[in-house]
Amino acid sequence: MTSTAQPPASGAREAHPDHLGHVIFITAAAAMGGFLFGYDSSVINGAVEAIRDRYDIGSGTLAQVIAIALIGCAIGAATAGRIADRIGRIRCMQIAAVLFTVSAVGSALPFALWDLAFWRIVGGFAIGMASVIGPAYIAEVSPPAYRGRLASFQQAAIVIGIAVSQLVNYGILQLADGQQRGEIGGLEAWQWMLGVMVVPAVLYGLLSFAIPESPRFLISVGRKDRARQVLSEVEGKNVDLDARIAEIETAMHREHKSTFKDLLGSRFGFLPIVWIGIGLSVFQQLVGINVAFYYSATLWQSVGIDPASSFLYSFTTSIINIVGTVIAMVLVDRIGRRPLALIGSAGMALALAVEAWAFSADLVNDKLPETQGVVALIAAHVFVLFFALSWGVVVWVFLGEMFPNRIRAAALGVAASAQWIANWAITASFPSLADWNLSGTYIIYTVFAVLSIPFVLRFVKETKGKALEEMG
Repeated sequence: MTSTAQPPASGAREAHPDHLGHVIFITAAAAMGGFLFGYDSSVINGAVEAIRDRYDIGSGTLAQVIAIALIGCAIGAATAGRIADRIGRIRCMQIAAVLFTVSAVGSALPFALWDLAFWRIVGGFAIGMASVIGPAYIAEVSPPAYRGRLASFQQAAIVIGIAVSQLVNYGILQLADGQQRGEIGGLEAWQWMLGVMVVPAVLYGLLSFAIPESPRFLISVGRKDRARQVLSEVEGKNVDLDARIAEIETAMHREHKSTFKDLLGSRFGFLPIVWIGIGLSVFQQLVGINVAFYYSATLWQSVGIDPASSFLYSFTTSIINIVGTVIAMVLVDRIGRRPLALIGSAGMALALAVEAWAFSADLVNDKLPETQGVVALIAAHVFVLFFALSWGVVVWVFLGEMFPNRIRAAALGVAASAQWIANWAITASFPSLADWNLSGTYIIYTVFAVLSIPFVLRFVKETKGKALEEMG
């Protein structure tokens, strides 16, 4: 599946669409998959300690239950493109919505630990699908002049989903008198936290019936009249629609269905551009960002902060995440993807180093000293801010733009899968690493943030302002 919107006819690239509001609605509806991506990824934060207590498990087993969803994510990301090319982008979204729904119900009502793990894999598969289908669909329906900003809707939806999940978790915790295993209506609080996702999952499914299929897919299956109608809706009536159809067909004929074999080079396994995409995906995760969203409540409780306050700090971190993402959406098409990545890397490295220093202090009565505690909280928020205004957005934009058409489908799938595998490695290792040395763990994340700077400088090329067909 190619995550492309073909360039408009000559002179039309900068034209403002007649129905920009409609384009925004379509983009926002598709980005509901991103909302669920963020919600499902982060909601587990509120249930970690309750799961540990209910099933009486250690850090290693707990980490596997939390991280196992990411295996499903990797599989979903790797297969979503093929599914979407076969049955369409919209149908793929509807499948993901069903999987999100059943995962929420199953996770809320597990009868054993392995059952909970199974439903987390199902939810992970849906997240993986959403991580590929959302950016691809948005790129295919977006007018090029707005593509960077509209592509940012996916990340905006992800961070809003994260924030809403933490707000819902906090509200449920208050109803349960601050107890993650407190009973509400016959279920424990953590079960409600995982089950509430049914609501946005159903909404996602309903919205998928209100938006059009991608023009590119419609042309691929011979529905040119419908493709012409959709192009008119999203690019305006002043565009030469016949020329646009011809351009898309020409581009599709130049391409062939990309396969894993197409990604292979002669010396280093993958082609260099594929390794760069993998590198971007992996660095995005190895700075430890998802520790902030999967384990923040547990992290703050481990250094002496009470559960209610730890949930509140998880929510405020999510708000900072939204602020940073809005900044990125404003700047991504103005100053470019590459400068934002470098600014973010420098800011993250500094914040992570400060966190490492704060966590190196000896606990007093199972709490960090006041100074280190305040510094750790501020640094954690600064870290999330710099991630959100840079790597959180630009990696997704890069992955949608940087690959040549002939390999975009397969390369995007491989890069997204690498991202989920790296996410799994960080998520699965954090509890044990934190038990070993919390400060040392953050030093490791700091090193990866520092290394991302020369990686971007040496290997990553700017894609701002370039048509997708110019990527070679």
